Amino acid sequence: MPAQSNTATHRRAKTPARSRPAPAAPAPAVEAGNAPPGPKGKLGAVIELLRRPDGAQLSELMEATGWQAHSVRGAIAGALKKKLGLTITSQKTPSGRTYRIVGAGADA
Repeated sequence: MPAQSNTATHRRAKTPARSRPAPAAPAPAVEAGNAPPGPKGKLGAVIELLRRPDGAQLSELMEATGWQAHSVRGAIAGALKKKLGLTITSQKTPSGRTYRIVGAGADA
């Protein structure tokens, strides 16, 4: 009778499936007066400039952040509009294009 190989007799025992931890409780609703602080740093500076009643021109945003024009426009489209859900308008004026936050994000 042929001898059995060691691999057939030394199989690893199956380990029980690990259970996942329970999901964390949802964050409590934020009251109107206790809104969480917005972004800090350069993105926070962009938001502050855009919240002004007159908004901000691209050149002002570039000067405040040290970014190039395409980076400022990308931050407005990506971080502010898509991620934070802010409504931003753009108007062509004789002195240049002006960006402004309108709606609920303007008075926060």
